[in-house]
Amino acid sequence: MGIYLNPGNDSFWEAVRSEVYVDKTGLIVHTNKFVGTKQKFICVSRPRRFGKSMALEMLAAYYSCGCDSKKLFAGLKIEKDKTFEEHLNKYDVIFLNMQQFLIEAKHREVTEYLEQEVLDELREDYGEYFRGKDLGLAAALRKIYAKTKKKFVFLIDEWDCIMRERQESEEMQKQYLDFLRNLLKDQIYVALAYMTGILPVKKYGEHSALNMFWEYSMTDQKTLEEYTGFTEDEVKALCLRFDMDFAETGSWYDGYLFTRFRHVYNPRSVVEAMSCRRFSNYWVSTEVYDALKIYMDMDFDGLREDIVQMLGGGRVRVNTRSFRNDMRNFSTKDDVLTLLVHLGYLAYDSEKKEAFIPNKEIIEEFENAMSTGGWQEVMRILKASDKLLEDTLACNESSVAEGLDRAHTEVASILTYNDENSLGCAIGLAYYSARKDYRMVREFPTGRGFADVVFLPLPHTGKPALVVELKYDGSACTAIRQIKEKHYTQALEGYAGEILLVGINYDKGKTGKMHDCRIEKVKTEA
Repeated sequence: MGIYLNPGNDSFWEAVRSEVYVDKTGLIVHTNKFVGTKQKFICVSRPRRFGKSMALEMLAAYYSCGCDSKKLFAGLKIEKDKTFEEHLNKYDVIFLNMQQFLIEAKHREVTEYLEQEVLDELREDYGEYFRGKDLGLAAALRKIYAKTKKKFVFLIDEWDCIMRERQESEEMQKQYLDFLRNLLKDQIYVALAYMTGILPVKKYGEHSALNMFWEYSMTDQKTLEEYTGFTEDEVKALCLRFDMDFAETGSWYDGYLFTRFRHVYNPRSVVEAMSCRRFSNYWVSTEVYDALKIYMDMDFDGLREDIVQMLGGGRVRVNTRSFRNDMRNFSTKDDVLTLLVHLGYLAYDSEKKEAFIPNKEIIEEFENAMSTGGWQEVMRILKASDKLLEDTLACNESSVAEGLDRAHTEVASILTYNDENSLGCAIGLAYYSARKDYRMVREFPTGRGFADVVFLPLPHTGKPALVVELKYDGSACTAIRQIKEKHYTQALEGYAGEILLVGINYDKGKTGKMHDCRIEKVKTEA
């Protein structure tokens, strides 16, 4: 076993022995289907801390020859699959961590340093097949295959670090893409190539030639949705085991959404929450919020309004197709929003083609990014939201109306009220602080329509639920009547306790007092 050639299974042993381990070996069932087929080139892109490196360690432990991993996988999902023993420890694995090569190469070319390091290890086992020849890595592997018929599994971690950390060096990026293309494309010695990063394969003119890769990204994970993060069932099991509240876990770490799996959780944050026995923002601890602020402050028409809408709990439509899969070349606000999806700052609904802020952990990131300037109007609304919630819970209708007037005045330069949807985003923003103790749902399904905004209290908060109905050039009384007539409160299945019915109307023709509010209390039994 070596560093790059057949790295063994020690790293995955550590994962399996950890206090919190979730069995994702079902991924191997999928990769086994791809071995030796036209689908053998796989590029999986996810945000940081979404288990990319652990997945590669698992694949290395499974495929690497020179070690016996049968006991390691005993009792795990892959053991029950018919292909388990067919591929177990049957391949030479070449494991490349591109971040490591980028750091250690220093002033040398990254690919030159990489080839030297890997060739040194290959010579120990296969040097007789290319002794004395000054060959590159691809040529050496062809020689080995010609003599032995052995195929290799390539596992590449942080494949896109050069695109992210050498953004200004297009020549270096092109040279790197050429290296990968020559190493992998149309090479008979490749049994499987599985690479991970944050960004999908870069679109680079003629250098889009890594087009043999099947891409699985945050805009479309295809058949790998289940392995992108933790699923709802997996998190429920962890919450039961560690005596953690499932609803609050969801408010913090849920929100990433795919076609089949509608609830995908940030895996690393869930692990830390379970290990520490408390909820906190663990995702942000690995990177300063300046990274997000750079993109939030980009001067694209409509970008600030979209961000404000999402802060208010709304969604924005995004065209992800123009994105060039890098962190430098942006043509539209859609490119910026698409990047934020890949970075994990936004979730994406591929069916509706809409982006949104997924959870409490990420919304704190946005709040931190806005706190350092440029977003003063929004920050004033957020700071005033505590008082607005207090007035609502106290049923102080006039104070609530006045607070909404002030919030509207602050946000008017960014977000224009033109329908009940934009009004709903502004209301969600005005009640921002409620998300500490509530789960906010926009357009809550009731069976007889949709309540505009519902605030469901998290367990143990002791606070009432809020059902908010909005009217645009109507009346707050009409809003209350609609809540009652359509029995919106009956949709709060499983909730027992006090509910506040909140009717809010915005009259665009008025100046001064633009909002009207009515609040009523009701009680419900579970």
